[in-house]
Amino acid sequence: MFAMMPIGVGICLLTAALSGLGMGLATGKAVEGVARQPEASGKINALLLLGLALTESCAIYGFVTGLIMLFSLK
Repeated sequence: MFAMMPIGVGICLLTAALSGLGMGLATGKAVEGVARQPEASGKINALLLLGLALTESCAIYGFVTGLIMLFSLK
């Protein structure tokens, strides 16, 4: 069981790393949407912030789970 724990920690931290990629893609698409329709920038900004908050919470959960697993190795 001890040998598989670092693999689990790596998978948990992978969620934290890939959420950064997702946030970058979402921000890029939001900027593209505002460039196409500047009058909809308020609505796009609100939806972007909601999506980024949900993505960031997923990243934090993965990071904290990885830390808990890492420090429970005894």
